[in-house]
Amino acid sequence: MRLAAALVLAAAMPFAGADELSLAWLRDGHVQSPSAQSAPLPVSVPLGSLWKLFVYAYAVQTGLPTPAYRCLAVPRAGEEYCCAPGGTVERNAALARSCALFFEPARLHIQTQPWRAFWQPLTADRARWVADLDELRPDTRLGVDQILSALAVVPAHARTEAQSALLPVMTDGYGRGALPHLGGLLRVKTFTWAHPDRPGSSIGGGAGWMVDGTPVWFAAPGASRTVLAEQAQRLAQWLPEARGGPDGDACVLVDYFARYSVRKVERFPGGEPAADGPLSGQYRVTFENGNAVLISSGGELSMEVRGQTPVIWGRLALSDYVARVVDREADARLTHAARALAIVARTWLTQNAPFEAGCFRVADSSRTQRVSPRAASRPARDVSLFTDGLVLDTRAVYRLDQPTPGVLAWTEAAAQSRAGQTYDAILAAAFPGASLAPASGERQCRRLPEAEAWLTRMLPRWRRQLSREPGFEALEQPPTVCALDYGNPYADAQRLRIHVRELRTREDRISLAHEFLHLTFRYHPRGSDEAFIEQLARALTDG
Repeated sequence: MRLAAALVLAAAMPFAGADELSLAWLRDGHVQSPSAQSAPLPVSVPLGSLWKLFVYAYAVQTGLPTPAYRCLAVPRAGEEYCCAPGGTVERNAALARSCALFFEPARLHIQTQPWRAFWQPLTADRARWVADLDELRPDTRLGVDQILSALAVVPAHARTEAQSALLPVMTDGYGRGALPHLGGLLRVKTFTWAHPDRPGSSIGGGAGWMVDGTPVWFAAPGASRTVLAEQAQRLAQWLPEARGGPDGDACVLVDYFARYSVRKVERFPGGEPAADGPLSGQYRVTFENGNAVLISSGGELSMEVRGQTPVIWGRLALSDYVARVVDREADARLTHAARALAIVARTWLTQNAPFEAGCFRVADSSRTQRVSPRAASRPARDVSLFTDGLVLDTRAVYRLDQPTPGVLAWTEAAAQSRAGQTYDAILAAAFPGASLAPASGERQCRRLPEAEAWLTRMLPRWRRQLSREPGFEALEQPPTVCALDYGNPYADAQRLRIHVRELRTREDRISLAHEFLHLTFRYHPRGSDEAFIEQLARALTDG
């Protein structure tokens, strides 16, 4: 339903009952809402803490310096949303935590004229208010359509960064209880304001974007601490379907048919030989063993004849890649099992695949992950978008059967899904103690200086010992070691970080060596051989 005209007719105070939820989004230039089910939208609402989103976007898009905010040893009012006494908070964490002190325009030296010069060309009609720096106050009252219109004009780069910064709201913040129903679909800044009719009561909600960039706003009686979790099931039912992956999605280079020699690639039907370059349409790929398979491409797959052998590769958005893995390795119709596998597949890729020229690179192989050479099915795309941005904070692999701790077995996950278990429960059973985390790695790294110093002392001797091992590649610099508060130790190959607990015992040192070895063998199959890595870690530590 289009609500541009309906806004002036809506009741000013629609929150009559504790179970009522107001929800709206902006698509194709029109405010829309599940009007038959949700409460009517209010005529106007306070901007609340949403002003921080626009300061964040301005800073990202203009390259404005945003120094960390340091909390005082004796906290001042508001610092409880920022950091521990004496600690600091960086920009992304400040947004997720709703640290108003970080984003104060005066602290960041934001001037009225540059602000207006940035926003005015982007805004029109209902979004024009955002160009006035004086309007950036929690008590500014706006129509929901004005807030959605302003969110719609945030430039793509700034929106992508904000979406990444806000995902921890779902994994670590007030949205934790909503994860079973909403996964990674929402990237919202939460807010709470006083109920206009009931002294001592409040209204809470959130505003931001869906994973595909659709601006969204919602509110219900309660506070931001509770509303997301309490309304998660309704939000999941009422939100529109995501139309695609996020802008700025990471890319994945897939070397197709890595373990098979291709004889020829022909158009299907027709049989004309495929030419070097991007492939568009359907093709039959015939292998040297005589088997053949049909593939399809809209330009995302390419072919090149090297010597006498055709080679096919794909350049896929990460969300498309995950969907194709689900199609190839699982059954997307078993929704929760497929969601669990999608998260494990994304985790494995970000921890293990080399990063080349801005893309992850992976071979289409049973030794890594098999990837469909055809466009992803709609159920698989939905699974991928639901789990977008979510990984496990532990090393994760999957296989067909034989479930063991630390391995997701598809047959077991499928049985659990049929029995009514949700994807997070399936993951908890396969990976005891692990937690869902943002793939962006925006959790702050609390460095462990003692662990880093010990690792630095060990490296010269370890390099001499490891130089004889096939697949070993020396790191150009020692990895950063971050404190792990929960979950299993793991290595982040993309950022060269190791996440472990405090370095106190022999087993702690073995764990650190174990994750270090995963980094140094990350480009070799031995890097995924847990038995080999553990045996070598113990030899290095005790040697």
